[in-house]
Amino acid sequence: MRARDLPITLDGVPGRWNAITDVPGVEVGYVTLTGGEARTGVTAILPRGRERVGVPCAAGTYALNGNGEMTGTAWIEETGALSLPVMITNTHAVGTVHRGVIDWVARRHPALAAQWLLPVVAETYDGYLNDINAPHVRLEHAAQAIEAAAGGPVAEGNVGGGTGMNCYSYKGGSGTASRVVEHGRDAYTVGAFVQANFGSRHELTVAGVKVGPQLLEDDPMAEYFAAPPGAGSVIVVLATDAPLLPGQCKALARRVPLGLARTGTTGSHYSGDLFLAFSTANEGALATGFTVAEDYQSMRLVPWGRMDPFFEAVVQAVEEAVLNALTAAEEMTGRAGHRSPALPVDRLVRLLTAPR
Repeated sequence: MRARDLPITLDGVPGRWNAITDVPGVEVGYVTLTGGEARTGVTAILPRGRERVGVPCAAGTYALNGNGEMTGTAWIEETGALSLPVMITNTHAVGTVHRGVIDWVARRHPALAAQWLLPVVAETYDGYLNDINAPHVRLEHAAQAIEAAAGGPVAEGNVGGGTGMNCYSYKGGSGTASRVVEHGRDAYTVGAFVQANFGSRHELTVAGVKVGPQLLEDDPMAEYFAAPPGAGSVIVVLATDAPLLPGQCKALARRVPLGLARTGTTGSHYSGDLFLAFSTANEGALATGFTVAEDYQSMRLVPWGRMDPFFEAVVQAVEEAVLNALTAAEEMTGRAGHRSPALPVDRLVRLLTAPR
């Protein structure tokens, strides 16, 4: 199920799939690994699809808390451009996936690989359910996730990099949502993809109703973790087809914490909260290679004074993407018998519909 199946009201108008893939050209692919002690995987988000890797998008990043990793962000900060797939996996597989992306690009786009490659690989920690120190994620899994990428509806919950993740001490993982923004005579889409692995049980809030304090039982993770509750991390990737400058993409990324806060989190010190936003408009601008034919480049943009509806769309889509990850995820038992319970939807519905 998804959050919209609950008896709640969610603001804004979603796109056709209510997913990041509502942004034209954006594709999502997964590799999910669940054999033996493995409860992990790889997620690939392709801004322009496999054949247009290397065509830059305006991009910006923001870190709410730095106890995590998202590679390639120094180059995005320098140039305002994103040219490669965005990959998400577990904390100890970042290097493997990074190398795997390079191998894939070298095979599929050798001219691009002849220059230099700085892939974006982000992570959250799945060591409660997954044997995170084992080499479950291999080089070829990065390529397989990229090759599996497609538009249309996106699977959520226990899939891809989100396979072994937990959210508010329930099973979490991958979630997505989108919003349509009217702008003058045009309509644009803002899509969010979340790898949700954060939050303490008592914090959980659904559509403004603080349900966490009534759901404190059956919390095996609270007994296991030595770190304070709320540790884990969250990665959020935003996509839009609205014409934005890199600085405006960064401004979108800065609004992600407002959407996360709607679900209750206050941002644990032990949670790496890292966000990336990109725009697929202005194709052909922001080239960073050695040989650029044009003497000048130009970009079309939404005026800064008209950005508020896009900020609102980010907050709404991020909130719903987290709730979608929670409602889609199923109970999982992983390494050493560790169990992560699913969100008890029936009980949640009773709490949401109780007289207040």
